[in-house]
Amino acid sequence: METYMTLTQTQMADRLALIKEVAERKNKMAKIKAKGKTTMRKAPKVKRTFMDTSAAMDDTSKNPNYYTDASKYANEYYGETYRETTRFDNDWN
Repeated sequence: METYMTLTQTQMADRLALIKEVAERKNKMAKIKAKGKTTMRKAPKVKRTFMDTSAAMDDTSKNPNYYTDASKYANEYYGETYRETTRFDNDWN
């Protein structure tokens, strides 16, 4: 024969009060989450076009940001550093 634990009146009252408190908190959190879903909508994504490449280039297969004369660019913007770095490049022939 199995025996079950019996609860006193105060234990049962405490248990029911705790169940009621947990249920109230659960309902309150559900309302907060539901409210958050309706007010926190994402902004629509905007299609951004930064540059019309067909109008900016003669040949659409070229990169518009490509500098065609690399040595001239390096000499102009890096000057002495460029020359010191490349001065021994011809010794490897």
